[in-house]
Amino acid sequence: MAKAERATKSNGKKELKISRVLITQPRPLTDKSPYFDLAKKYGLEVDFHPFIKVEGIDGKEFRKQKVDISEYTAIVFASRKAIDHFFRICEELKIKVSQDMKYFCSTEAVALYLQKFILYRKRKVFFSADGSTDGLLEVIAKHKNNEKFIVPTSDNGKNEIAQYLADEGANYTEATLFRTLSNDISPVMKNDYDVIVFYSPNSVQTLFDHDPSYKQNGTMIGGFGPTTSKAIEDAGLTLNIKAPAPNAPSMIAALEMFLDVKK
Repeated sequence: MAKAERATKSNGKKELKISRVLITQPRPLTDKSPYFDLAKKYGLEVDFHPFIKVEGIDGKEFRKQKVDISEYTAIVFASRKAIDHFFRICEELKIKVSQDMKYFCSTEAVALYLQKFILYRKRKVFFSADGSTDGLLEVIAKHKNNEKFIVPTSDNGKNEIAQYLADEGANYTEATLFRTLSNDISPVMKNDYDVIVFYSPNSVQTLFDHDPSYKQNGTMIGGFGPTTSKAIEDAGLTLNIKAPAPNAPSMIAALEMFLDVKK
């Protein structure tokens, strides 16, 4: 398989060849991930390393928030981590989740992950058809006036879903279930990457926690989601690959469009 076609970086006249990409998330559990298909198609070397780590809060700390889960009729999950920590807290505090609870998930993959904890086919589960935040908001919009939502969050994360519910005057509460910490990224930052892809503002912060004087120096930067994109630009970096975007609801689609255009 041939190496990736040429892509240019506007740092003058220099032309760079995209061959090595860093995804700031854990390596997929199976080889069926579209990232591996992308690597094969374009001859890329794709590395995975999470820039953040998640630490769950305990039941005692959760109780201080005075959130009674039994009072809510719907819950929004943006990740499998959120699902893990929600049901962990429920088990620790011996909370029985109602069979009538509605589950709204960011992607189909996140929705299917619920099978670890509930009888999936007997529950009301909804998810974004295209995996985008806008897609999830469209689903939530159909229910926002009839449900009482609980939105799991990290201790320092900005939640777009909660902001939407607030703007729409919906009945909701944010519940902190975990805290997000910077991970050790020194093993991968020794390497020279042509593209680094971020998925959260916290991941961008990790980059500067590791190297406060970090300079982009021709590296292409990708960002998924508006808050991540804003964090990248606020940090003084150039955002080269943005998702969701027109015709690119996922980061995979955005990367593919980027590589195709730069042929």
